[in-house]
Amino acid sequence: RPMFGGGGLYRSDVMFALITRSDVLYFRTDDHNKPDYEDAGMGPFVTNAEKQTIMPYHEVPADVMEETEEMCIWARKAFDAALRAQKNKPKKSVKKKMPRK
Repeated sequence: RPMFGGGGLYRSDVMFALITRSDVLYFRTDDHNKPDYEDAGMGPFVTNAEKQTIMPYHEVPADVMEETEEMCIWARKAFDAALRAQKNKPKKSVKKKMPRK
């Protein structure tokens, strides 16, 4: 799906990755998998150069993308991070309409 001038990658309606216009792949991160990206020297996705809005996605290292098995492991961790984020989101309250008299 179109997202941030690039595209969002989904599995079961859960966005776990994004690809920018410049063809850079970012995976969803949280406290569980973010250290992997930091250890590899990979930075977060920033939506706006002026505001420096940092999103919970990190660039996937090139060596990971070259190894199919490793890529699957990192993608699974990204999907798990996206599931955790979805689980921790506050539920939207549904306002009931009062019947008209």
